[in-house]
Amino acid sequence: MCKMQQASLEMRSRHCNGGKPFPGDAVTVTDGLLLAAAAFGAGLLNTIAGGGTFLTFPALVLAGVPPVIANATSAVAVFPGYLAGAVGFRRELSVFDQRRLIRLATVTLAGGLAGSLLLMVSSNAAFSRIVPGLLLLATLVFLFGEQLRVFAARFSKGGEPGITGLFLTSIYGGYFNGGLGIMLLALFAVWGMRDLNQMNGLKNGLSFVLSAISVAAFAFAGLVAWPQALVMIFASMLGGYAGAPVARMIPRGVLRGLIALVGFGMTVLFVWRAWG
Repeated sequence: MCKMQQASLEMRSRHCNGGKPFPGDAVTVTDGLLLAAAAFGAGLLNTIAGGGTFLTFPALVLAGVPPVIANATSAVAVFPGYLAGAVGFRRELSVFDQRRLIRLATVTLAGGLAGSLLLMVSSNAAFSRIVPGLLLLATLVFLFGEQLRVFAARFSKGGEPGITGLFLTSIYGGYFNGGLGIMLLALFAVWGMRDLNQMNGLKNGLSFVLSAISVAAFAFAGLVAWPQALVMIFASMLGGYAGAPVARMIPRGVLRGLIALVGFGMTVLFVWRAWG
């Protein structure tokens, strides 16, 4: 076995519990249904309002995947949605200066890689204790995202955006993806951006770049439960496709309330799991 393969197996075994077989080796029917339902819902939510991480990550943990690997696999599961979003907003992205986009993408890549590496060196025990705080933060950011964006716009300085805020936000996104899109929108508001379509286009483009480097790093390190990930990728794509007609039927406020309820519920559940 080559050194790269051996390093990958060592990383994988470090994040499994008590030397048990890696949970990506098989998917039971019950777990498959749970993961497919969560991923379908995540694709649906991400298309309409965001918040899919509140479903994919807890479902993987409940299916027996260790927290660090569950977080990495969740990032892989929602990755196709970011690609579709970036393609869908290609017209909005085309208005940005190409050199500026490359500069922003480079900063995002660096931050995303740093966050991914930070996750790789986190133990399951440490990450499990951090997760409730991350879920609570993501839920609050999601719930008050519009107010956060408006508040940030008041402090807009305009001009050339700084890279520090983007780098720190990208580290968070590489480590834990929940609420990333809303944080990026608030950051863009601080930069002086006002066109929401352009802001969403840039958000989707940078989210895709960040997710790409994170997925590559997690796959290289052997932290992805691929059988589970493949089930979830397919289901999330179906959910994303179904998102548009559902969006026309469910009031946005009701949907946001349900997502927030799930987020708070998952926060309580993981507090109990980590500290109970």
